[in-house]
Amino acid sequence: MDRLFHVVEAQQFDRSLLADIFSVTKEMEEVVSRYGSNILNRRIMATLFYEPSTRTRLSFESAMHRLGGEVMTTESAQEFSSAAKGETLEDTIRIVEGYADVIVLRHFQSGAARRAADVASVPILNAGDGPGQHPTQALLDVYTIQKEIGRLDGISVAMVGDLANGRTVRSLAYLLAKYDDVTLYFVAPDVVRMKEDIKDYLRRHRVRFQEEKDLLDVSRKVDVIYQTRIQRERFGDRIEDYEQARGRYVVDMQVMEALSEQARVMHPLPRVDEIAPEVDPDPRAAYFRQAHNGLYIRMALLRMVLEA
Repeated sequence: MDRLFHVVEAQQFDRSLLADIFSVTKEMEEVVSRYGSNILNRRIMATLFYEPSTRTRLSFESAMHRLGGEVMTTESAQEFSSAAKGETLEDTIRIVEGYADVIVLRHFQSGAARRAADVASVPILNAGDGPGQHPTQALLDVYTIQKEIGRLDGISVAMVGDLANGRTVRSLAYLLAKYDDVTLYFVAPDVVRMKEDIKDYLRRHRVRFQEEKDLLDVSRKVDVIYQTRIQRERFGDRIEDYEQARGRYVVDMQVMEALSEQARVMHPLPRVDEIAPEVDPDPRAAYFRQAHNGLYIRMALLRMVLEA
């Protein structure tokens, strides 16, 4: 198994590497059931977050602790780090890498993780870069689909909601393109349709996709509904566009009635009003299990980038 170093974008993975990551992830589930490990004893992880986060930051920090490592963290780094004094991201990375063995970076600018990786001598793990990508989320999403549905080849997935600004759906589309006979349905208001760069990538890799308007109809055809939040923070002062998009597509009990018994509903979270609370008890609602899988994926990635 080739050593993994930076985790910057979903395109960097092939099927072989994905299989390796998922194999280590399964091992990490066993590690957690045995109350942890000292695999990364004396290793230090720095979490450098320029945007708010709950699940990603805490799951990375929990992952490091469960592997016996230590954590240094800064939240709201845009306001409370030297970035507030005008320090560049590149200079910040050059400083922090002297204190830590791995840096987990969330940033508000697309491409920030690549900039960090270009100057870093320690692994950079992209925890989300603006509307760009969120590769560790996509890894846990694909791992969840494999666990829940039992296969990755031949699946059909509806991506719903804010597809223009959704870094999770962008990364997930890149990863699902690695598998055979996949069909993607893009269900979104016009103001947040999937961008052309993703559609061009899917065309080049001969991945079937359709843009649809009727969520209820699509629900009857798919193995997975991947619902996403309309992201108010990405609209700036375009309030009318936001109001036009929000609440347009909601997974409710009517959608669940159309969905097959073997299908699943996923969501990268947090949600606002795009999945009705009454859906939560349904065994097909996989989004909380999905979030918990993030711990195991991130444990696997930390082990793989830091193993000797």
